[in-house]
Amino acid sequence: MSLLELDLSFLFVVAVILIWFTIAYQFILTIFGYINYVKAMKEQKEIDKQSFDYPSCSILIPAHNEEKVIGRTIESMLNLEYPKDKLKIIIINDGSADGTKEIIQRYAAQDARVVLFDVPKGLGGKGKSRALNFGMKVASSDIIAIYDADNTPDPRSLRYLTAQLLLHKNLGAVIGKFRTVNKKANLLTRFINIETLSFQSMLQAGRWQMHNIATLPGTNYVIWRHLLEELNGWDEEALTEDSEMSIRLYEAGYKIKFIPYAVTYEQEPQEWKVWIGQRLRWVRGNNYVVSKFWKKIPHFKSKRLAFDLLYTLSLYYVYFIAVVFSDVLFIISLLHIVSISLPGPYTFVWITSIFLFVFELVLTISYDDEDKLENIGLVLLMYFSYCQLWIYIVIKAWYQDYIKREKRTWDKTVRFDVPVRPPQ
Repeated sequence: MSLLELDLSFLFVVAVILIWFTIAYQFILTIFGYINYVKAMKEQKEIDKQSFDYPSCSILIPAHNEEKVIGRTIESMLNLEYPKDKLKIIIINDGSADGTKEIIQRYAAQDARVVLFDVPKGLGGKGKSRALNFGMKVASSDIIAIYDADNTPDPRSLRYLTAQLLLHKNLGAVIGKFRTVNKKANLLTRFINIETLSFQSMLQAGRWQMHNIATLPGTNYVIWRHLLEELNGWDEEALTEDSEMSIRLYEAGYKIKFIPYAVTYEQEPQEWKVWIGQRLRWVRGNNYVVSKFWKKIPHFKSKRLAFDLLYTLSLYYVYFIAVVFSDVLFIISLLHIVSISLPGPYTFVWITSIFLFVFELVLTISYDDEDKLENIGLVLLMYFSYCQLWIYIVIKAWYQDYIKREKRTWDKTVRFDVPVRPPQ
């Protein structure tokens, strides 16, 4: 065996170990996600039996050029089963150049719960974090709820979220589940539907059950207003303001709980270029979060949080580097450019990893009755297509942040005309 073959063989084995570690950990999270699902169904029934003295709540909805969706969203908020005298729906018109403001004004004229806040001229369109900070200044309620401008939550969602804050004093925030309203639009939205459901079942439900850790999403969550004030609001440099705020909440001694029965529906990208732009924002946002807290990780009060942040880094970079290397090596081996003569059941390992990937995703989407034969086939297709595209996203984000050092700017997701509820 040549020195080159030996080096490649060693790197190949390392790549296999890293990939298998990630898949194995995801499998553990899948099991804990199932345990959480069973417990959550029992918990929901118990909550339904109780009555609560709900505190005042302000819903903050940043809106930048949202005329296609904002009307349906406001109607959905007005239908929430929450005491009317304790609810304010603050729509933050963030420099919109379309008919967003006029639509908000019409609803505000009809219902006193709807409040229009206009970001001062010249200060709008600077990102979600800034818009939320503007909204927080005019919100006087005990609890702040965050929803995106395309969201249509289940009527019970807000009271489920708030009830958890009242029941558990160690919680700083409570998050619910988001589902894809346009899941049947095309192949891309079908992929996204599977991805988002499995992500929430593994990395939200699984982590909460296993570590008592969950991460704020961009929507469908509640947080105590006094905590936001103590933490000086959202970081306006963060593209993923939710991830950044999550770490500061845990470091302040609070927890974030995930409850899958508080559901909202949202739009997902229907075009690949829109999907790429959104995912680039996510990865670059996480790059910022990791860079901001990197030196502080060894000093975190919560060692589980430190592990979780390191796992995020490994998921985005170490795992994808391993996947890229194994893919390249597989191709050049097929072309007989280099051969791996190291003995081992690598074909069996590779096939087993694919089987585990499919099994994990099918199990997690079954919690929402999405484990149809059609979706099982889509999961297998995702492994070889959709998941591989993430490699491009991670590499491009790394290039923009660390080679070109491009300024991080907010990239709004394009909206589409879709039904309020997904077709059954």
